[in-house]
Amino acid sequence: MIITTANDLPGHRIVRTIGVVRGITVRSRNAVADVVGGLQSMLGGRVGAYVKLAETARQEAYDDLIAHARELGADAVIAMRYDANEIMPGITEVLAYGTAVKIEAA
Repeated sequence: MIITTANDLPGHRIVRTIGVVRGITVRSRNAVADVVGGLQSMLGGRVGAYVKLAETARQEAYDDLIAHARELGADAVIAMRYDANEIMPGITEVLAYGTAVKIEAA
């Protein structure tokens, strides 16, 4: 499965647009991450506890996006993007979305 943020795929021709595909996850912080993150934020710089949480959420959404595209018979996803929203304090929704397409070599 080819995933790109571009609107086209050099070396390939889009033969059919299937439609929008998405992967979504909702994650919450935990007490340990809050304590560690709070201590790290007082020292300044990178807050590793929250970086790991954000990366895990993005990976889950990305994996779900790929699964959705495969279910629809796509060969690739173009114009892939992430979006994130805080649903309530400490709970964040992460969405990965793009356009599923069928491709062939150019």
